[in-house]
Amino acid sequence: MRAMILERFGGTEQFSVASIPAPVPARGEVLVTIKAAGVNRIDLRTRRGEGLAGSVERSGPMILGWDLAGVVSKTGEGVEEFRIGDAVFGTVNFPGPGSAYAEFAAVPAAHLALKPQNISFEEAAAAAQSPLTAWQALVGTGRLGAGARVLIHGGAGGVGHHAVQIAKSLGCYVISTASGEDAEFVRSLGADEVIDFRTERFEERTERVDFVLDTIGGENFVRSLRVLGSDGRIVLLPSDRKAEADEAAATQGFRNYRHLLMHSSGEDMYRIADLLARDRLRVHVDRVYPFDEIARAHERLERGGVRGKLVIAMT
Repeated sequence: MRAMILERFGGTEQFSVASIPAPVPARGEVLVTIKAAGVNRIDLRTRRGEGLAGSVERSGPMILGWDLAGVVSKTGEGVEEFRIGDAVFGTVNFPGPGSAYAEFAAVPAAHLALKPQNISFEEAAAAAQSPLTAWQALVGTGRLGAGARVLIHGGAGGVGHHAVQIAKSLGCYVISTASGEDAEFVRSLGADEVIDFRTERFEERTERVDFVLDTIGGENFVRSLRVLGSDGRIVLLPSDRKAEADEAAATQGFRNYRHLLMHSSGEDMYRIADLLARDRLRVHVDRVYPFDEIARAHERLERGGVRGKLVIAMT
């Protein structure tokens, strides 16, 4: 099979296309013929030797990527939930080796869900890690319900644009920060209020909220603590900002803070699939790159300003 391998950690020049043996699914796994793969910031950080670089075992060149959509081409022993020919999607093996930048991947069946028929493989690949992270933050950790006031930072981004929609599906009142040019896009997702972070300070515009999803960290986290009610909760996503958030929360005696590291879950992916199938959640694909241009996709995401998600088409 063709795979985009990373010879060593560093810049995008470390990527190269190689022909390597296709994996064989073990017990509980399925072999997926990958049609599309999503590109996330954790891919960039791991490529540079940060992120999950220290936790992913390496015996040779690495294949990055955790988000995939494709077709089951073989099933391992003990797999009953999927059949050959099923269209599936999910975030696989996170935070272990995902290996989605390839033509095939052997992945745990428990990390996948059936792809809704009303979305493409490219859309499905974009609707994996980001909405899964949002779901686990809002529902699993935040335990949000109808009527909650929610502040979501970066509402036009990969996680943010899914989080806005999921929060609305739960019956929340949603406030989101975004740049001015993205304001209408975020409103179209259902946000009740959009604050331009370039010209306004959200803590001066926002009354007390019940929950904050912080996709940024740093000073943004400290300022977010000021808008939370006494029983409010905040979830931080960027792992590289965790230490300073831990210190800030401890200094202020704030206990309802959690840092979230998303984990692969087929059960949660089925929740996402249901929202997608019922048009309660839509994914915005900023751009689709061909397989040979994975490096360009990384460089585009590093430059910033991506609305929604970037996707790799394998064929």
